[in-house]
Amino acid sequence: MAISTGRLAVAATCFVAIGLVVTYALTRTGAGNDIFADCRQGVVSGAAQIGGPFTLTDENGRSVTDREVITGPTLVYFGYSFCPDVCPVDAARNAEATDALEEMGYQVTPVFVTVDPERDTPEVLKDFTEALHPRMLGLTGTDEQVRAAAQAYKVYYKSQRKDDPDFYLVDHSTQTYLMFPRLGFAEFFNRDVDAQQMAERSACFIEAARKAGI
Repeated sequence: MAISTGRLAVAATCFVAIGLVVTYALTRTGAGNDIFADCRQGVVSGAAQIGGPFTLTDENGRSVTDREVITGPTLVYFGYSFCPDVCPVDAARNAEATDALEEMGYQVTPVFVTVDPERDTPEVLKDFTEALHPRMLGLTGTDEQVRAAAQAYKVYYKSQRKDDPDFYLVDHSTQTYLMFPRLGFAEFFNRDVDAQQMAERSACFIEAARKAGI
């Protein structure tokens, strides 16, 4: 995707700042006991939280909440189907990681949340996700709903629609988030993490959650 260097720098800086203030209060079973401590590779501390309640429309036109979407280990990615290169590659990587995890005995759900609801209708998203993985779920919504979900996940995005109302790009951050029901956010994966690495790191979190009875 042709994202300007300046905008990428802004997005990257914002995300690094967020990473330094992330809390894992929801993933602790007791005072100071982080069940995922042995799995983490991110820098974390402070009081910000990634993830939260949302209401969106799925690729079948049904209104869904975060509780209906995140019913097990879930890989959440924000992008858009008209993205010329980055989003399809990232989504394909997430699909490949999903298959690798299944081979290990773990089932996860890959989720693709659009940051371009103007063009990404449920029908468009369904065509996009079905081409990548049978379990991948596409989510869209109103501008306000998408913005609220993106803010909850600390996702940066900015539409360039004013440049060309028909053929425009959307600048956006590109992390994938590993989420769990009840626990919420566990880990994020940058673009330089390949499918096998994502699968292996995710498996650590999933196994830790199982051992904790979650």
